[in-house]
Amino acid sequence: MTYDNILIETHGKVGLVTLNRPKAMKRIVLRAYARARGCTRWLRCRRQHRCHRHYGSEKAFAAGADIKAMKDWGYMDVYLADYITAEWETVSRIRKPVIAAVAGYALGGGCELAMMCDFILAADTAKFGQPEINLGIIPGSGGTQRLPRFVGKSKAMEMVLTGRMMDAAEAERCGLVAG
Repeated sequence: MTYDNILIETHGKVGLVTLNRPKAMKRIVLRAYARARGCTRWLRCRRQHRCHRHYGSEKAFAAGADIKAMKDWGYMDVYLADYITAEWETVSRIRKPVIAAVAGYALGGGCELAMMCDFILAADTAKFGQPEINLGIIPGSGGTQRLPRFVGKSKAMEMVLTGRMMDAAEAERCGLVAG
């Protein structure tokens, strides 16, 4: 099954969701997730699936939201459309285990998507971060709430306020990733 920017496959008892925007380093187009509401319903309804795995590529799991897609939106536009949270949280409501398989960059919304999963497996090349501060904004899809739960308040504040990235080894030491 294919949705805009999302591929869905079945491998035995595992549903595999792949973010598919190679030219944009897997930038997340939030409207594509909204259009893919059926994707989540389809995954939840497959009795043969025992878990779901979210994956990007070796270069990037997801390098955050597509800022160009949001450039013309004002605060009230985003708020009234429930632009970020309308479909975004559906990943965390799937009642089967959801695994984030992260290689390469998981930044901004990509890091937030990984944190919505039940646990994160990281390749040695994985880099996690919330670099929104470099655009003069803060994380908008749960990064300010989920990240402190994983790594603690001090480390989360440092990452959010400086835009510093964390490699896979540090992420495992801090409790962000399972292995």
